Amino acid sequence: MILKKFEDALASNRQLIFGVDEAGRGPLAGPVVAAAVFLRGSDIVGLDDSKKLSPHRRSILEQQIKEQCDWAVGIASHDEIDEINILQATMLAMKRAADALTQKIDALPDMILVDGNRLPKWRYGAQAIIGGDSLHPCISAASIIAKEHRDRLMMEADAQYPQYGWATNKGYGSKAHLEAIAQYGPSPFHRMSFAPMRQMTLL
Repeated sequence: MILKKFEDALASNRQLIFGVDEAGRGPLAGPVVAAAVFLRGSDIVGLDDSKKLSPHRRSILEQQIKEQCDWAVGIASHDEIDEINILQATMLAMKRAADALTQKIDALPDMILVDGNRLPKWRYGAQAIIGGDSLHPCISAASIIAKEHRDRLMMEADAQYPQYGWATNKGYGSKAHLEAIAQYGPSPFHRMSFAPMRQMTLL
């Protein structure tokens, strides 16, 4: 059950609250994607951490969020991940998502609730909340948008490089994915700064 007392208290004061979360910090390939969501008073039933939801349920909730709320995504590419490291790339994707939503609705948020224990360096008032994607509906919604968006990107990449199985592993280091990297070498979408890739360059 989502605990949302803090979010409700802010909303009762008519404050504009964004939820921000990311998807794709751990995979060996592809971008990291962040989403920002302003629920706009919508009471969508069943919001939760995207990892706890079935693909079918996530898809339904994503459509409801997109229809009833304001949302935007921000992406940091695999090249940016290699250049500035995954933590900084995640912060960059979050900043891009928040900036995009701010521009979309033409208003600055009063508060951004961010899943995790770190905040990007940005101009907004914000609070980092560990486990926030299970606690606050706006973060849960952002978690779902980010996850679904990234999964589609990896499905598109799979069409170009089907040997890595990204349609099912979404770029994570599954046994089959690691075996494919060993057999075919890395693709242009792999994160060369991640350990399995670095180790390959030393062979």
